[in-house]
Amino acid sequence: MSHAYLRVQHPFVFVLTHWINLLGMVFLALSGLYIHFPIFPGFMGVARGTHFFWMFVVLITLVLRVVLMFVVKDSNMPDGSNVGADMWNFLPQKANRGKLFPTIGYYLFVIKDKPEMGKYNPLQKMAYVLAGVLTLVAGYTGFALWGPTSDWSIFLAGTTMVADWFNAGAGGAALMPMRIIHYWTMWAILSFTAIHAYLANIYGFNADKIMFAWKETPAEH
Repeated sequence: MSHAYLRVQHPFVFVLTHWINLLGMVFLALSGLYIHFPIFPGFMGVARGTHFFWMFVVLITLVLRVVLMFVVKDSNMPDGSNVGADMWNFLPQKANRGKLFPTIGYYLFVIKDKPEMGKYNPLQKMAYVLAGVLTLVAGYTGFALWGPTSDWSIFLAGTTMVADWFNAGAGGAALMPMRIIHYWTMWAILSFTAIHAYLANIYGFNADKIMFAWKETPAEH
């Protein structure tokens, strides 16, 4: 049985931030790939401008999403019950106790029936927190590479530390490890996004209906 997708579980403000994040990831990935592989000339200025704009948008949205999780109330159970502050969806909860390994077994096709849990299973909780951390890493390394902020002490300290780890030297060469970290962080975020999309739609598109059209669907047997 698939659980219901209800508005009480997904308030509109979170649907909106989900839309913004999706658009941000698309534009950041495409512009970032062009910056890394400029396959045709005359577009670098547009690509960099697009990249920097959406970098700010995604980071601001992330900060807003973290603030809202303490303010906005939603359900943290599959049936729409137990309404409270959204932050509880990202913390350990009684409904998920002892369900981590059964969840892993389910996704590995070792266990046939999906364990009954809260709105987010243990893997989802960890993955969503990790996605936020990866976004911050991408933002930090991006600011460390960006000319107007690369000399700020908070970013220069990170550049120097990473360059020392990789024995990259000084000057422009010191930025190469940051570029590598920034580049592979993008691929980690894209990999998370692909897995997230697959798991959300493996049994139908009800998750898309609530997250993109804010359309509710009842539980299905």
